[in-house]
Amino acid sequence: MSTKHGAKSGTGEVAILGRLLSNGKEALTSDLARYFLGLGFTEQDKARMHELAVKNQAGALSAGEKEELVGYAKAGCLLGILQSRARKSLKKAGKHTAS
Repeated sequence: MSTKHGAKSGTGEVAILGRLLSNGKEALTSDLARYFLGLGFTEQDKARMHELAVKNQAGALSAGEKEELVGYAKAGCLLGILQSRARKSLKKAGKHTAS
């Protein structure tokens, strides 16, 4: 029961970090925002994620591979949160400089 409640209330690591990062009182510097926007998975990681996704669809993942796939998913979510915050920060900075 608590697992269902935890998932709905966003108590996982990524949800907690997302709230932490989006609740910052200080704006990201433009350099840091651009750095976050430049981050991404390597081609090797993309290929591995694809391989794991295909195996997952076939129901052929080992326990270790499931854990690895979840790790990639969590990292991707965190990257998305950071990049969203970076875009918002740069958009706000653009409005302030245009005024």
